[in-house]
Amino acid sequence: MASLRALECLVAVADSGSITQAALLLHASQPAVSHQLASLERETRTVLLRREARGVRLTPAGRAAVADARRAVEAAASAVRSARAVGQAAGGSLRLACAQSLTVPLLAAVIRQWHRRYPDVVITLRESTAMDEALGLVDSDEVDAAVLTAPSDGHFTISAVAEEEIVLAAPVGHPLAERQAVRLDDLEGVPLVHFTPDNGLSTWLDRSFARAGVHPETVMRTSVTAAAPQLAAAGLGVAVCPVSAVSHGFLGVVRPFSPRWVRQLVAVTSAEPDPLVARFIGDLRGHGMRVPRSVRTQLAQDGPGAAGAP
Repeated sequence: MASLRALECLVAVADSGSITQAALLLHASQPAVSHQLASLERETRTVLLRREARGVRLTPAGRAAVADARRAVEAAASAVRSARAVGQAAGGSLRLACAQSLTVPLLAAVIRQWHRRYPDVVITLRESTAMDEALGLVDSDEVDAAVLTAPSDGHFTISAVAEEEIVLAAPVGHPLAERQAVRLDDLEGVPLVHFTPDNGLSTWLDRSFARAGVHPETVMRTSVTAAAPQLAAAGLGVAVCPVSAVSHGFLGVVRPFSPRWVRQLVAVTSAEPDPLVARFIGDLRGHGMRVPRSVRTQLAQDGPGAAGAP
């Protein structure tokens, strides 16, 4: 197959009418240009140009080839421009997946910022409650990055972006709501609004309870992360959930755990992130997790001890 460099040489000769001038245009030596042209003629099995006293002249075959050669050279230059534009966030597309509860508190503000700063970058977002599903989208190259809790599978590239506190949501007047902070031991036998198996929080919390030797009483389950604290506030029990699940104007009570319980949020990519993805991950890290002021106020009351996880 003809090389792009050989096609560039043919176009340069056609434009300048001289191998010497073509070499100057291409910042190459005259023998190097002649070598590329000879290689192209071997590939086409025909003569593409004739040397004359005043330069060179394209043969009919050369004139036929130069039109396609010019398009190929222009297409290659366009490909470089497009790739450079994407690397500089001046174009292209960014395909994201995220845990359902992280869309508003973590991604929304950064995506809004990108719409203003990089209007030519098209961003698509797919939400999921199952980590395996989100990781599958990364593995199959359906998304460029997934934002979720750190997976245990080690074949992905993991970039830390934020940490998120795990909290207790309870109805007003609940005995645990009277405390400034709660311990996992306090949940023994307590009615719990839990999550359905299709929500990754279900397995994660069950493992945490098992490690701590705590057995709350599940009274109902929901697949929607943000619904659990609302159901708790309605008096159905308590909920253990990420702080991102607690919305502004929450009618119940939010309490931190002691010791403070956090989980790491990461961006997962199949390999080292390219410049566009890396720029977005950096902006996520700079933005951090946003928690409604009313929730922050409750959590700030006589804060519990050092960070940790049961």
